[in-house]
Amino acid sequence: MFHFSFLQAAVTGLIQGITELFPVSSLGHSVLIPAWLGGSWRDFAGRDQYLLVAVAFHLASAIALFILFAPRWISILRSVITWKKSEPEFRIFWLLVLGTIPVALVGFAFNGFFQRNFQKPLSAAIFLTLNGFILLGAEQLTAKRQPRTFPDDEDLAIAERVSPAQALAIGVGQSAALFAGISRFGITVSFGMLRGLSRSIAADFAFLLAFPVIFGASILKLPKLGNGALSGSYGALVFGSVIAFLSTIFAVKVLVRWFAHNSLRPFAFYCLTAGALSIIRFGFFS
Repeated sequence: MFHFSFLQAAVTGLIQGITELFPVSSLGHSVLIPAWLGGSWRDFAGRDQYLLVAVAFHLASAIALFILFAPRWISILRSVITWKKSEPEFRIFWLLVLGTIPVALVGFAFNGFFQRNFQKPLSAAIFLTLNGFILLGAEQLTAKRQPRTFPDDEDLAIAERVSPAQALAIGVGQSAALFAGISRFGITVSFGMLRGLSRSIAADFAFLLAFPVIFGASILKLPKLGNGALSGSYGALVFGSVIAFLSTIFAVKVLVRWFAHNSLRPFAFYCLTAGALSIIRFGFFS
């Protein structure tokens, strides 16, 4: 029987909510933090059911993302249902589809591989370090780009600036986030910047792109939550999901303001430091 405490649920939910949108990898932290804490925490994260806990908390984050961007999602869906091709929201819908297809195909094809490698701290540490290099590289390679002026309306800016080729390239980059340690949001923003987007537009597109990927992946695995694998722990699961939901809302509100004027560099340095220390810890002293 798998049991976990309300404290473990709260900490894991908080990690999920904060790190899902901060470009530092929620999956990586879900693996590394219990491994660093050791004892019952490492045992908790080492069980097969831990992946189902992560799925539930990811679903809570997806719901928070939809609520936060609900007016925009409603406009996007309305434009598709009414087939108004002239509206920017119609174009954005198909850009999001293009951005989602690569990660959906890779995730479906290699689902077993990613599940087998989910709970390996050393692997997560290596990919977290790589994530730091990706963030730093995106900033360095685009540092001299001249700022450009775009419409104040976010949807109009995305529709005018993001091309189908860029959306597809961002989707390909997003596939790397299936490795624990690579941030979905971070690599989406980085690939957007490397493909010519401004940081703010790349981040805004990443916020929208996060919902279908997180929601779709969670829904596919959700039936497993009802088969008794977590029986006896549903109270803690609900509690942790609420924490993940609230912390996701907090993270998005912070990051929307942050990326209007600031860079990825602080997150890159954090990933490089945390990743390097974790490589030393789990590569040489485990």
